[in-house]
Amino acid sequence: MKSLKKQRRIQIIAVAAVALAGSTALIGYAMRDGINFFRPPSEVVAAMPPPTEVFRIGGLVEEGTLMRGQGETVTFHVTDGGASVPVAYTGVLPDLFGEGEGMVGTGSMIDGTFVATEILARHDETYMPKEVTDALKEQGVWQHGEGGPEAGG
Repeated sequence: MKSLKKQRRIQIIAVAAVALAGSTALIGYAMRDGINFFRPPSEVVAAMPPPTEVFRIGGLVEEGTLMRGQGETVTFHVTDGGASVPVAYTGVLPDLFGEGEGMVGTGSMIDGTFVATEILARHDETYMPKEVTDALKEQGVWQHGEGGPEAGG
């Protein structure tokens, strides 16, 4: 009798383990295109990602690099104080986007330029995304007075 109960418990545990592994695999498969890792410019320059990898880059728009080209294409450099990465974006930029302002872009590296498919800027004068703040602090560029999560974002 004990043997039958023990065998039933083992079967239930095995089925639960298979169900857990299966659901984890399905969740990972569903999110494969939705996960974008954040990288500061210094990390991108140190280890250039392949052109097929979609990721987020963030930092400050470098002063004097914002160029509006023909049509809707805009080029600029994003920096964290340690390195600078050229960015190209085709589309309409957010209202608060500008030189010296924080930004986060989603896209991929193609021929040494980050080709962005989406650009996000601060939603007000005091907010800076936590990832950008952390990257700037790591490079020694961040001054708390510039705003940030602590300043009301």
